[in-house]
Amino acid sequence: MITRRTLLGLLASTCLPVSLARAAPPLREPEYWKDKLADGSLPPMAERIPKVPRVVNLAAMGRNPGQYGGSARMIIGGQKDIRLMTINGYARLIGIDERLVLQPDILESFEQVENRVYTLRLRDGHRWSDGHPFTTDDFVYYWEDVLNNKEMRPRGLPLDLLSDGQPPRFEVVDPLTVRYSWDVPNPDFLQRLASPQPLTLALPAHYMKQFHPKYADPETLKKLVEEEGTDDWTGLHIKRSRTYRPENPDLPTLDPWRNLVAPPAEQFIFERNPFFHRVDETGQQLPYIDRVLLNVSASGIIPAKAGSGETDIQSYGLDFADYTFLKDAEDRYPVRVRLWEHVQGSRIALLPNLNCGDTVWRDLFRDVRFRRALSVAIDREEINKASFFGLARESADTILPQSPMFKPEYQRAWSQFDRDLANRLLDEIGLAWNESEDLRLLPNGREAALIVESAGESTLETDVLELVTDHWREIGLKLHVRTSQRDVFRSRALGGEIMISVQQGIDNGIPTADMSPSALAPTGDEQLQWPVWGLHYLSAEQKGEAPDLPEAKRLVELMKQWKRSTSTAERETVWTEMLSIYTDQVFSIGIVNGTLQPVVTSRRMRNVPEKGLYGYDPTAFMGVYMPDTFWFDGSA
Repeated sequence: MITRRTLLGLLASTCLPVSLARAAPPLREPEYWKDKLADGSLPPMAERIPKVPRVVNLAAMGRNPGQYGGSARMIIGGQKDIRLMTINGYARLIGIDERLVLQPDILESFEQVENRVYTLRLRDGHRWSDGHPFTTDDFVYYWEDVLNNKEMRPRGLPLDLLSDGQPPRFEVVDPLTVRYSWDVPNPDFLQRLASPQPLTLALPAHYMKQFHPKYADPETLKKLVEEEGTDDWTGLHIKRSRTYRPENPDLPTLDPWRNLVAPPAEQFIFERNPFFHRVDETGQQLPYIDRVLLNVSASGIIPAKAGSGETDIQSYGLDFADYTFLKDAEDRYPVRVRLWEHVQGSRIALLPNLNCGDTVWRDLFRDVRFRRALSVAIDREEINKASFFGLARESADTILPQSPMFKPEYQRAWSQFDRDLANRLLDEIGLAWNESEDLRLLPNGREAALIVESAGESTLETDVLELVTDHWREIGLKLHVRTSQRDVFRSRALGGEIMISVQQGIDNGIPTADMSPSALAPTGDEQLQWPVWGLHYLSAEQKGEAPDLPEAKRLVELMKQWKRSTSTAERETVWTEMLSIYTDQVFSIGIVNGTLQPVVTSRRMRNVPEKGLYGYDPTAFMGVYMPDTFWFDGSA
């Protein structure tokens, strides 16, 4: 057992109030490890946690220290969804807190100089989930034997590790410290470490070396490749090293829970990590909950299962349309329903493809008057009332009021309902009415019939598109909805086959200036409003086409300016101009944001925030609210 004096030192190192530190008892072991502690197969907590663990001050967060124990059930739609444990577990070298502030997590500390030089210090005594030390060797292995291995990465380093096309210099400063240095700024580096799918810098070298020809016996490695059914050792190494989708139970982890079951399976069991690096202010090691059970089910029946008490913590597979049913279930089953706010710039957005293959439509989509006409013709108030009970915020596709950079003019940009204005804009473009004056004609005489591509995964999308169809018909535009598979959207959009697509708006609607504004510029081929332009940026101008629209070109210039910045003030200036251009030019047509996400938990579960911000980026769904601090109240 760690003594009270030792714990006081740990608590003092986290700058907790003296009165709180003096009241803290010694570290207390989870009952879950009773047998392993008794037979000596697991060392005591004093030897399992780092010398300076991360102490989570729950009182300062308005929550209560919890109780050990219990298994939390969660429902997933398929085995790939076990990545939710990595996202929600949110153990990162550096993470963000509920105030969107970066702070060390797995790391003990970090320093940066001019956004070029980043020094990362590990926690002395930190261990992987199998008890092996987590050291700079794990960073060296990943840098030398994975990232810079030509067989493993024939195309070189990931883009996130390049700045102005150049790689960093990597060095081991001392046994607990590594450093990454660039000649030009790389301001997104820390945020990428904190992201829902973080930039990887280390792997458990002691485990992974058995799959690498530099270290493994050739015959043994060849046999492993044959058993795994991969083409070569690189495929085996990649398959065994997946951290974002933790399918390999043997892979050591730093997450709060570790997977015990290899796919395929109907239930995945995640057990508490005995070497997890966080403790609460009373000396209890996190997580409180012993196991998380992921039960695979058809996605369509997840709301029914959640409402009938078959899950202890559930947000995946639920939507606001399920809220009435779920709230009613509180009277019949031991469940509790909360509503958190989505962080997307728009819950549903329409994306005209500026790289559309049909030249007539492409010219129209590139005319800002047409995009503005489409936007102001939508009656957002009607959609809000019909689909969101009037609880959403009618808005362009932009950042939310919770972002420190929010301005009301971004929200209002061409999002008012003004059918007369829409008609004037279309008249100005030269889209004449047909003889019966019920439909407009394109410049080549064709009927103005738009096709919107939907993945067909959401009844909410279908309901909204029905209303938009009516709204656009009033300005002489016919709308057809075509259902496609989401996984082929990218290739079809790149080929110019998609005219307009429907999906969520910008992912991160609550950014700070230090978060990348890449969603506002053509930077990726998955951006369906300009995929060919995005591919040009993504490929370092080797593929795709450069933007030929002045405003889009300016957004790319500003994105490059942000990447060269060395101060938050510079980055905020860039963000402001990009937000102004993006919303004024209506590059995506937002409808409403601030929509609500049901979060269903067991009535016995504690420390779940009553309100929260919910989304993949940047909050990692529940991740920033630290599910390792959720606990079951045995007295309830």
